[in-house]
Amino acid sequence: MKITMIGTGYVGLVTGTCFAEFGHHVTCVDKDQNKIKTLLEGQMPIYEPGLDTLVGKNAGEGRLSFTTELAGAVSEADAVFMAVGTPSSRRGDGYADLTYIYEAAREIAPHLKGYTVIVDKSTVPVGTARQVARIIGEVNPSASFDVASNPEFLREGAAIADFMHPDRVVIGVESLQAEEILRAIYKPLYLQETPIVRTDIETAELTKYAANAFLAIKISFINEIALLCDTLGADVVSLAKGIGMDGRIGKKFLHPGPGYGGSCFPKDTLALMRIAQEHGQNLRIVEAAVEANAAQKAKMIKKIRDILGGSEAGKTVAILGLTFKPETDDMRDAPAITIIPALMEKGAHIRAHDPQGIKEAQKYLPQGILYARDAYDACRDADAVVLMTEWNQYRALDLERLSREMRGNVFVDLRNVYEPKKMTELGFLYAGVGRS
Repeated sequence: MKITMIGTGYVGLVTGTCFAEFGHHVTCVDKDQNKIKTLLEGQMPIYEPGLDTLVGKNAGEGRLSFTTELAGAVSEADAVFMAVGTPSSRRGDGYADLTYIYEAAREIAPHLKGYTVIVDKSTVPVGTARQVARIIGEVNPSASFDVASNPEFLREGAAIADFMHPDRVVIGVESLQAEEILRAIYKPLYLQETPIVRTDIETAELTKYAANAFLAIKISFINEIALLCDTLGADVVSLAKGIGMDGRIGKKFLHPGPGYGGSCFPKDTLALMRIAQEHGQNLRIVEAAVEANAAQKAKMIKKIRDILGGSEAGKTVAILGLTFKPETDDMRDAPAITIIPALMEKGAHIRAHDPQGIKEAQKYLPQGILYARDAYDACRDADAVVLMTEWNQYRALDLERLSREMRGNVFVDLRNVYEPKKMTELGFLYAGVGRS
């Protein structure tokens, strides 16, 4: 199959590369000349474990190419995947901004030759695929095409494994021809007996939002239970094991922390709420999860402040981990973006480290932060350490060395990486989330 991928952001680059690994011929198109130049030079515009190796392999074997030229790539394609950004509207109302999707549809339309499946890979509100079809039909009335929805379910930091070994593939189609092409594209997964869920287009569009909202609700639930554990003196880690072993609940996404972030959950929960409101419904559980997530970040600020004696003014606070999760450089809606400025506003001095996220963090965080070369450098002369993101290299710190580097002894573990009893024995004033 010849596939054209519109957009070389996180979803487009990972998806296009993995399709090439399947054996398809993939052309990735992007307007950003610098991004394409970077890719042609073998450099990755994002951090995703293993992606650079896979891109290099498939580009070297001639199955994966990068260009800014749309016309040729589209005219030769059996399928054109649209993987452009759908950020929250700049109005701040939670609606998804579909400017890039509709712009891509207009630009694709004149160059379609022969039957082509146009696939929405971006996360888009219900009804978007039909609008894309309308736009293409208006621009090029003679075009032979179908529009399909094929939502992505990739976790940052594990995207390649998720693509190669998915729980399921969802395809929203209206014609047998479009279904056959999409099944042919995903045929390498048949050997793994990966379920392919065929739905109508609207159901496929809604499935991604529903999945992300459910996971966000699960995170907010365990975060609120953790706060109750703090109050009652219970241990949320043991509690999570106790409920997670129930097959109806499952153990995943039951790890309390400073709140969810990233490119999906914050944006998609708000968008789903707006979709429901537009159709006269309220998703009260989703609304509560969004409110709980915002409150969680504020409560983590209070947790840090309280263990510092009620004020962080003049204190040096070491932050370990800035990205919203490990194995990514993504800073979008990371808890650090809320927590660090609040500490700085009250007079804290921040020393920070992140294995991959410092360059991105500098775009989001205030000036005046000292970015350290490693965790121990960050903790030098610190009054307190806040473990914000559970990167593997923070899971086995030399705690005795850490104690020697620090001026104070406060350790705030927002990911519950360390055992409270051991930390206390080592002389730390320790606070976790739901297990102080």
